[in-house]
Amino acid sequence: MANKFKIDWSGRAFRYTEEEVAAVVDAMKNADPLTQGKYLQKFEADFAAYNSTPNSFAVANCTNALDLSAMLCGLKKGDEVIIPAHTFCATAIPFARAGATILWADIDPATRVISAESVKSLLTKKTKVIVVVHLYGLMADMDAIMKLAQKNGCLVVEDCAQAIGAEYHGKKAGSIGDFGTFSFHCQKSLTTLGEGGMLAVRSGELAKKVPGLRHNGVRPFDYDRKDYWSPAMSNVDTDLDGIWPYNFCINEVQCALGSAVIKRLDQMNAFRIKRAGLFMDSVKGFPELSFQAVSPHHKHVYHLLSAKYDGKITGKNRDEFISIMAYEYGVKAIVQYYPLYRYPLFKKMGFGAANCPRTDDFFDNMVSFPFHHWMDENDFKYMIDSTVSTLKRLRK
Repeated sequence: MANKFKIDWSGRAFRYTEEEVAAVVDAMKNADPLTQGKYLQKFEADFAAYNSTPNSFAVANCTNALDLSAMLCGLKKGDEVIIPAHTFCATAIPFARAGATILWADIDPATRVISAESVKSLLTKKTKVIVVVHLYGLMADMDAIMKLAQKNGCLVVEDCAQAIGAEYHGKKAGSIGDFGTFSFHCQKSLTTLGEGGMLAVRSGELAKKVPGLRHNGVRPFDYDRKDYWSPAMSNVDTDLDGIWPYNFCINEVQCALGSAVIKRLDQMNAFRIKRAGLFMDSVKGFPELSFQAVSPHHKHVYHLLSAKYDGKITGKNRDEFISIMAYEYGVKAIVQYYPLYRYPLFKKMGFGAANCPRTDDFFDNMVSFPFHHWMDENDFKYMIDSTVSTLKRLRK
């Protein structure tokens, strides 16, 4: 079926406008230097204003942001970190790399994201961090999770890779916990030429440590110098005792693009929300296909359109649904986010044990529909019609 799908799964979320292309060209021509310059400063300021996260730092990707948050959490060997097992592997790797013990949290069966209930059962005196993943564009119930974290002295990291612009009680994703991490990968709702990320830090004191950790420990000398060249251009030092810095820098061209794209982020999110509503309304007569439950105090931005196919209703299964969609209608729906404890990587590293029946149930029955912003109206209507036809056929 390679290249024969009528509606393929796209590797890019949206197409750039002429204004956004011009912003890239401007930075290519005029940025000096081509990294760590004025475009970086503007992008960070634009993002901070949009997201209500004053201490925002652009990095090369979201994994870098998660690595920085793991460092700033001060993790030591034996510390425990609670992470939902239903997420992309990059959510967990930085915390395991920092030496923490990972405990897998189950998801809520209705919202399909982590809940305070699943976190509470895993808390111990060793728990240092709770990682909350706002998946598919829907934020978790942050009030309950923050209350639990504060009661138990835990830090909270929000993984907002799929939720930029999402809201909970009017607060943006990444603005509630101790840290917020964001992805500008090419499939995300804000992309910066394939990769990119942002870290938001609540603590002003911890925020001061990010620039050095991000850029090889580089900083100005902390004393007045008679001559600007002596003893050297810049100093290099540690920001966290015993922690080596990294190079997580993003370039100026990407930052210029990020500042341009963020201007229409709400517009693109509104378009996704409208389309998701149309799709779900079209299949509401088929309870075997269910979507994330969204409460009135949530703003779901539908980064992806995921659903669960309940084969108990029809006597059929998810694979039969996807097979008909793909091979008979040419619509490439996919399955995402293998429970992390099932992967060889995490098994080999000692994190293969879990008690997450809701995660297993959802994954074994989940389907994710093509949902790129640039899908044209005819293709979108065709996907709806194909889905309805497939659901009808599976009822026979």
